[in-house]
Parts: sequence; structure tokens; C-alpha cells
Amino acid sequence: MTRIKRGNVARKRRKKILKLAKGFRGSHSKLFRTAKQQVSKALKYSYIGRKKRKRDYRRLWIIRLNAAVRYYNLSYSQFIYLVKKNNIGLNRKILAQLAIIDQSAFHFFIGSIS
Repeated sequence: MTRIKRGNVARKRRKKILKLAKGFRGSHSKLFRTAKQQVSKALKYSYIGRKKRKRDYRRLWIIRLNAAVRYYNLSYSQFIYLVKKNNIGLNRKILAQLAIIDQSAFHFFIGSIS
């Protein structure tokens, strides 16, 4: 059998990892072994971060809505109860944007559900 040289495959594999490690500091972006570990860790954290971002944004919308409805002597939970009771299909993101961008529309909205 003929001998198969792996130089091309190994170089491509290393280049792929080192390309992902671009921007890391020190040997984390230069040496293959440490870069491989750091890329693995970074990919794990980016996966976790994509899930965490959804939680963080929901928290932000809730905080904004709570602040907006306090002006009308309502708590956040009372507001959400009224929204659900009146079968309004707007989610927290849209309601929070409405409260920030168009206060007059939000004021009209609050008046219509209470």
C-alpha cells in the first residue's frame, strides 16, 4: 500500500482552530494546544450566552414595564393580569417598546384595559 501523508489535513485542522482563536490574548491565540482549549471554552460560553441573552432581555422588559405602569398606580403583576384578562396578544417586548417610544399610545392602552 502507498503511504498517505497527513500534512495537509493536520494543517487545515490547526488553522481552523487558530482562526477561531484570533483575538485571544497571548499564547491562547498562538499555540495550538492552548488555543484548542480556549476555543472549546469560548464556544461553550457562547452557547450558554445565547440562552442567557433571552433571560436578560425578558428581565429588562419586565423592569421597564414595571416602571412605566407605576406611574398609573399599578403594579407589574396587576398590569399583566389586566392584559391577560382582556385577551390582548401583545408580548412584553412590544409593551415595553410602546411604553418607551410612544407614551401617549401607552397611556391610551392603560386607559382601555383598566
